[in-house]
Amino acid sequence: MRYTFAQFKAEYPDDAACLRAVLENRYGDTCPRCGVVGVKWHPITGRKGFVCSECDRHVYPLADTIFRKSETSLWNWFYAIFQFSVAKNGVSAKELERTLGVTYKTAWRMAKQIRLLMEQDSFTLGGPDSPVEIDETYAPSRKHQRKYGNSLKQSIFGAVERDGMVQAMHVRSTGARVLLPEIEQRIVKGTLVYSDEYGVYRTLARRGYSHTTVNHSNLEYVRGDAHTNTIEGFWGNMKNSLQGTFHAVSPKYLQQYVNQFVFMYNYRTIPVCPVLLERAAKLF
Repeated sequence: MRYTFAQFKAEYPDDAACLRAVLENRYGDTCPRCGVVGVKWHPITGRKGFVCSECDRHVYPLADTIFRKSETSLWNWFYAIFQFSVAKNGVSAKELERTLGVTYKTAWRMAKQIRLLMEQDSFTLGGPDSPVEIDETYAPSRKHQRKYGNSLKQSIFGAVERDGMVQAMHVRSTGARVLLPEIEQRIVKGTLVYSDEYGVYRTLARRGYSHTTVNHSNLEYVRGDAHTNTIEGFWGNMKNSLQGTFHAVSPKYLQQYVNQFVFMYNYRTIPVCPVLLERAAKLF
């Protein structure tokens, strides 16, 4: 259940160990050039690559990964990924800058690339025995003024199975034309759906869902099994982190930050660092 820094340091003591880990995660003992299984890899002196023992051709495992063309130490990359895996409230670029001793521009790029590893998996929620809670929220913003009569706050829609997985996405609005297609795409028909009394959700029963609401405007938050406390708890953790760690997030990159918190929630029962390192070796 835990993956500590002591374990990380023992497994990845230097750049060479990190490079070999990327090689093994990406190719194992099969050469991508000749296709022979059970080859031995010989490191190339002065380069981030290996030679196949069978065909003598060069293999560069960092090509087409998030580490491509980076002059930053590979161990620093791995340590940044470890920090992301254990930080409950996220890791800012300024924190990486201070910890790794790199420039802010380098730290920001590293953080952006690591978040690419956390893209949401494609799956549907719900089913006969898996009730789903849905809700919408807004990303916290330091800009409360309006421009041309429209709020600058960014809308986010989410759905979560109780004791299960969550999905969340940055949407252009919280209107019916936006949210209803998202619900139908991500939640299996026939699922019991819990929500508040937001008007957009009133047609869910006609769309093939079993729908139950709680009336937040009347201070009703739980009625039997009906509540949205699970998704509200997810929103609370995400918004506190966005506001406390990152302070302000551009709408252009908001989905990447949402993906990060979705990923950490969905993999909350296992050590996250090995999963991220495996993904880092196979991202094309």
